[in-house]
Amino acid sequence: MTKPFLLSMALIPAAVSALAQPASQPGYPIGPVPFTSVKIAPDSFWGQRLKASREVTIPLAFSKCESEGRYENFVKAGKQMHSPVNLGYEVKGFSFDDTDVYKTIEGASYVLQTYPDKKLERYIDSVLVIVAAAQEPDGYLYTARTMNPERPHAWAGERRWVKDEELSHELYNLGHMVDAAVAHYQATGKRNFLDIAVKYANCVVREVGAGPGQACVVPGHQIAEMALARLYLATGEKKYLEEARFFLDERGKTAYREAYNQTHLPVLEQEEAVGHAVRAAYMYAGMADVAALTGEEGYVHAIDRIWENIVSKKLYITGGIGATSAGEAFGANYELPNLTAYCETCAAIGNVYVNHRMYLLHGDAKYYDVLERTLYNGLISGVSLEGNAFFYPNPLESMGQHQRQAWFGCACCPSNICRFIPSVPGYVYAVKDNALYVNLFMPNTMKQKVLGKEVVLSQRTAYPWNGDVELEVDKTALRKEMALKIRIPGWVRGEVVPSDLYAFADDVSLGYSVLLNGEKVESELVDGYFVITRKWKKGDKVRVHFDMAPRVVKAHAAVAADQGRVAVERGPIVYCAEWPDNPGFSIHSVLLNQRPHFREAVPLAPVGPATAPGTAAFPAPAGPVAVPATPSGFGGFVTLSAPAQALSFGPDGRLITRDVELTLIPYYAWCHRGPGEMLVWLPQTLQAIGTELSNTLEHNIFFQ
Repeated sequence: MTKPFLLSMALIPAAVSALAQPASQPGYPIGPVPFTSVKIAPDSFWGQRLKASREVTIPLAFSKCESEGRYENFVKAGKQMHSPVNLGYEVKGFSFDDTDVYKTIEGASYVLQTYPDKKLERYIDSVLVIVAAAQEPDGYLYTARTMNPERPHAWAGERRWVKDEELSHELYNLGHMVDAAVAHYQATGKRNFLDIAVKYANCVVREVGAGPGQACVVPGHQIAEMALARLYLATGEKKYLEEARFFLDERGKTAYREAYNQTHLPVLEQEEAVGHAVRAAYMYAGMADVAALTGEEGYVHAIDRIWENIVSKKLYITGGIGATSAGEAFGANYELPNLTAYCETCAAIGNVYVNHRMYLLHGDAKYYDVLERTLYNGLISGVSLEGNAFFYPNPLESMGQHQRQAWFGCACCPSNICRFIPSVPGYVYAVKDNALYVNLFMPNTMKQKVLGKEVVLSQRTAYPWNGDVELEVDKTALRKEMALKIRIPGWVRGEVVPSDLYAFADDVSLGYSVLLNGEKVESELVDGYFVITRKWKKGDKVRVHFDMAPRVVKAHAAVAADQGRVAVERGPIVYCAEWPDNPGFSIHSVLLNQRPHFREAVPLAPVGPATAPGTAAFPAPAGPVAVPATPSGFGGFVTLSAPAQALSFGPDGRLITRDVELTLIPYYAWCHRGPGEMLVWLPQTLQAIGTELSNTLEHNIFFQ
C-alpha cells in the first residue's frame, strides 16, 4: 500500500480534553458483550474472514481512499480554509465520499483490538491528521463544501443543511464519522478521532433543530440517529440522544416528504417497510435505539410493527432485504423476485443492525434467528472469500449477467463490508443481570464481567458445518449463580423464520441435546434459550449438539416468484446451484425431485477458476470439479447433491428428460469462478420450470 499522506505524528494536537464518563443513564435492557472482550479463533469460519478483512479488504480500501481522491478531498479542504482566496478546487465524486475514509478506519479499529499493529495505528493517526485539518473552526466537517465554498458539490446546496433531506449527506457523513470514532476510541484508547467527531456532533446539535435560527431538517440518508445514540452511550451526554430523537420525531413533518427516504409519515405512524432499504434499515435501527434508551412506548410499538412487516412479508430466504433496483427499495408485500432481487449488501448489514437492537430491546432469540440468517447468507455473499471482490446487489438468480467487482464508484458496500466483518465478535454474547447469553456459535474466548465479577468462557465448534458446540468456563470470580442462556436456533426447532413467510416442506425432524460436565440436562426453552442456572466453577463444560441435515423450504403462497419451487438449506446456510458444478446441462432446465434425497460432501481442494461458457449447454470441465476456487482454508465447506431431471428438446422437437445429479454450494460462495447461471429457488413443478425456461429464453434473446 502506498502512503502519500502518511504525515508526522507531531502534527496531532497535544491538548485534548478528557472524555466525559457516562453518567448514570438508562441503557439497553440487555447489554452486548463488546468486540473488545471476544477473541475469535484464527482458523475458524469467522477467523478466516477476519483474516481476509485484515490482510486484504482493509488495505484495499485504504489504497482506494488514496487512489480515488478520498484523502485528497480532506487535504484540499484544509488548504482552502487557510487560504485568503478561493483556490478553485473542482468538487468531484459523491457528496458522501468522506464516509469511505471513516468506515475503513472503523473496520481497522476493530481489527486492532485482536491484532495490535503499530504500523497500522500510525497510518490511521496520519490520516486523522488530514481529517482534523479539514474541520472548520466551529466543528463542521464536510469536504464537499469546505474545499470550495463558492462552488460546492452540486448536491450540497448553497448553505449548510438546506439540501440534507435530499442529497447533501452532511448528517449521513456525521453518522459514519461518529460510529468510526467511537470504535477507534474503544479499540485504541486514543481521543484523536473522537474529538473530531464530538466537535462535529456539537456543531450539529447547535445548528440543526426546531429552535430559533436552527435548520429544521432531518437526515435524507439515515444513520446519524443510531450513531448519536452510540455517542450518548460513550460520553453520557444526553444532548446526543435528544438530537437523535429530534431527527426521528420530526420525520414526516418537514416540507420534504417521500416514501423513498421514509419521510412520507411520522415514524410513529409507519407500519410498513418502504423506500430505500438501506436508509430504512438504518432508521429502524435508530428507532430501536431510541425505544431502548428512552423507554418511549410509542417507538417500541412502531418498530415492532415494522419488524413484523419485514419478517412476514419482505424478507428474502437469504436474509436480504430490498426487492427492486428502482430506488434500491422494498417492494410491495410478498414482492420478492429472484432474478431482479436487489438485496444490497449495505441493506443486509442494516438488517443485522435492526435485529441486533430488537434483540437488545426485547431479549427474544427470534431476532437472532433473522440476524444469523442474514449474516451467513445475504451479507457475506457481498464480499468474495478472498476479501477483494464485491457485490452491490445480491440476487437469488443469475443467467450470467452478475459478477463481482474489485470496487465501485459509489463504494458504500465495499467500505461497509470493511467496517462490518471485523465487528462480528461484538455480536456473539450479551449480558443482563446474572445472565450470560450465547447468541452465535464460533470458536472464541470471551472475558466479561457478570454481576461485577469476571467470567472467562471458551467456545469450541466447527459451526456452521457441524452442530457440536462446547462451552468451557476457563475462569470465574463469580460466587453467585449465573444463568447461561444458549440460543437454540429456529432452524433446529423447525422454524425457518419467525413468521409464516417460509416453512420447511419435508418430513425431516431435527433435535438438540445439552450435556453439563458429561451429564444430560433438560430445560424448558425461554424465549428461544436453553437455560442452565448454577454456581459455575473453573472447568465446567457444556456440550451442545444440534442435529444438522439438508432441509427443503417452501415460500408463502402469496410469494408469486417462488411458487412451484423450493430452496435448500442446511443449518444456517442457504444453498444454490451454480454452473461449474453442474456440467452438461443448464441449471435453469432442471426439475428437482418431489422428495429429494441429498448427499453431503466436502469438496476437493480448489483447482483454479473455471470459465463460464454462457447459459447454454455446459461442456464437462477437465478433471474433478472443485467448489469453489478459493484460498487455502476456504475449501472445506459442505456441498449437497440430489437426483434431478434436466429437460431439453430433441431434434424432432419432442421433450427429452435426462436424469442428472444436481450439486449445490453455499449461496455466499457463488460467482467465484466467473459469471454464469445460479439459482436458489429450484423448480419442482412443470409450471415453475416452464416459467424458468421462458425467462432464460427471454434473457438470452435480450442479451445477445
